[in-house]
Formats: sequence, C-alpha cells, structure tokens
Amino acid sequence: MPDKQLPPADFDAYSALRVPDYRRYLSMRLCTTLAVQIMSVSVGYYVYDLTGDPLLLGFVGLTEALPAIGISLWAGHIADKYNRRNILVGCLSLLVLCATALTVLAGQVALLPKDTVLVGIYVVIFITGIARGFFSPTNFAFLPQLVNTRALPNAISWNSSTWQVASISGLGLGGLLYGFAGVGWAFGTMTALLVVALLILLQIAPRPVPPVAFMEPALVRIREGLRFVFHDQVILGAVALDLFAVLFGGAVALLPVYAKDILHVGPEGLGVLRAAMSLGAILMAFYLAHRPMRRHAGRIMLACVAGFGLCIIGFGLSKMFWLSFAFLFLCGVFDEVSVFVRASLILRCTPDHLKGRVSSVNSMFITSSNEIGAFESGLTAKLFGTVPAVVLGGVLTIAVVGVAWWGAPKLREMDLEG
Repeated sequence: MPDKQLPPADFDAYSALRVPDYRRYLSMRLCTTLAVQIMSVSVGYYVYDLTGDPLLLGFVGLTEALPAIGISLWAGHIADKYNRRNILVGCLSLLVLCATALTVLAGQVALLPKDTVLVGIYVVIFITGIARGFFSPTNFAFLPQLVNTRALPNAISWNSSTWQVASISGLGLGGLLYGFAGVGWAFGTMTALLVVALLILLQIAPRPVPPVAFMEPALVRIREGLRFVFHDQVILGAVALDLFAVLFGGAVALLPVYAKDILHVGPEGLGVLRAAMSLGAILMAFYLAHRPMRRHAGRIMLACVAGFGLCIIGFGLSKMFWLSFAFLFLCGVFDEVSVFVRASLILRCTPDHLKGRVSSVNSMFITSSNEIGAFESGLTAKLFGTVPAVVLGGVLTIAVVGVAWWGAPKLREMDLEG
C-alpha cells in the first residue's frame, strides 16, 4: 500500500481546492462524469435487455473506442495548439447533442423496430467516442494550467476523488433511474447534467495557449509527442502496464451479465456493483490526498496491479452478491494507486507545450484498456462463458505484472520524491 511516511510539515491537503477556477473545474468534472457513467450503465443494460447477447454488449465499448482512439493523437496536437478551455466547450456541446439524441431514441422505442433503435444507439455512441477522444487529452492537459506546480499532486488526488465520487453516484444513480423510472429518465438526467457542466465550464477563465510553431506540420508535432513517450521508459512502462492490466481484467463490461444471470440482482444491483470499484477508489484517492505517495512508488504500483488481478479472479468465481461487491471494492482500491502514479508521472515530467500530445497517447492507452477491454471481455464470454472469461483475465493480469517486474527495472525502482 502507499508509503506511510508523513508528509512535510507545511503540506496542505487542500491547497488545490483554494483556487476558484480549480473548484469550477472539479464541478464541471463531477457533472460530466456523472452523465457519462449514467450513460455507461444505462446504455449497457438497455442493449443487453433488448438483445440478451453479451457480444453486442461488448460492441458498445468497441463502437466508442474506435473513434476515440482514431482521433486521439490529432486531438492531442489540437490541445497543444489552441485554447484548451474552448476545445472542452466544443466537446461538451457535442456530448449534450448525443445525450439528447439518446433520450429521443428511448422515447420512440415503441414506434421503431428494435434493429433501428440499436443502430441509432451505436451511431450516437460512435459520435460520443469522437467527442470523448478530444475531451480526454484536452482535459488532462488543461488541469496543470489551473494550479501551480507545488499544488499539482494535490490537484491530481482531488481530481481523481471527484471522478470517483461521480462514478459511484453516476453508476448507482443510472441503475436506480433505469430500474425504477425507466431508460428515458436515465437519459434525460444525463442530458441535464451535461448542460450544467457546459455552463460551469464557461465560467472558467481561458488560459494562454502554450508557445507553438503554427506553421509546423501536424504529423511532425504528433511524432514529437510519440517520441517523448516512447523514449521515456518509466512513463511508457506505467501506461503500458495499466493498458494490459485493465485490458485483461476488464470484468466491468460483463457486470450486466453477472447482475442479470449469475447474481440475479437486476439493474439496481448492477448500479451497486459498478459503484463498488469507485467506492474503493475514492477512499484510496482521499488517503493519497492526505498522505501522498513518495518512495517505492513503482514497487507499490506493481503490487497493487497484482492485487487487482487476484480480486478479478475472486469476483469471477463468486456467486454471492456481498462477496462480489467486496472483491470489486478492493479492485478499486488497487486500481486507484496505478491511476495516481501514472497521472503524477505524466503531468510532472511532461513540458507544458507537449502535455496535450503526451496525454493523448495516455488517453489511447486508457481507451484501449477500458473500451477495447470491454469488447475483449464480451468476445471471450461469448466463446468460453462469462465466468471463465473473467477468471482468465485476472490470471493474465498477474502474468503482465510478472513481465513488468522483471522487464522494466526502472519502473520497478521508480520514486515520486522531489
């Protein structure tokens, strides 16, 4: 677990929260993540409810991942060239339109053929992937413009805490809205939250654009960002470890199957299960905000990813709701350590004029691990069954940690001091 050394005497666990624009940023982040998580749980259960096919459930993740990955490097180039706040405004505006379209589709489901509704959902999710492909690297690069360098680790912790608060609330709220009020209310609430997020973002003062050579070709600038990442073994090792661990351990994508067919808890239980990881992660993020990790960060991260894999195996074999919840809770605790270390490395070690492009590479890894991992989970569940697919993913996650431990010594010995 994180280093137990006490922080310096002058350490302020709330330094980032004292910045007004950072508080607005967190509020925007809260509303946006609430909306996205409501979309995730509602669309996933809706598609599985309409079809009963875990492969089509996996295709939801793939449909969002492909445009997000495809546009990510270009988005990083744009984030390093133009005003980052204004790019975020455009992304949120597009997400509002997508959420509105899903709400309209849900309202017309009785009048439309099922295949038409499914095609409409996949088209909207595809467009959502484009918006999120721009949003993720820009949002990541915008954060260090809001606080000073000394407060940045604290800002990372509170940013992660806010994301997890929104996740636990959004996933639970999505399941409850879907189960008790219907999919239309779930999509309508999601739309309203995105509108609020957009209005809050407009209150944040734009920050100066980093110095940029406007005549430099986009491909040259994209290669510069890639070169920076792939020549830094520690950053590359951290993001690659996270990619493969979550890619193989992506049991979250199969939670609708567990909720409906294995644990028999319905959409309400699905919301609780999806909230379990976020609950564990937010407690860990809160701990890290007050006791920031400094020494032995690499070893701790590798141990926690291995713990994540073990908990995925336990969840896959569990047939009891409370035990499944406990395993997912611990997954969230372990995963948050990896998230914190990776974000700290990228934001601390990357020059401001490269943050958009470097964070776009990081976004590609995250999207690949989460969304393509959802497709991989759906495919393996279709081929081998749900429980074997989840257990195999946990075993492969542990194997990845073993490879990283022996093959990436710089990552293993890495600290966050200084």
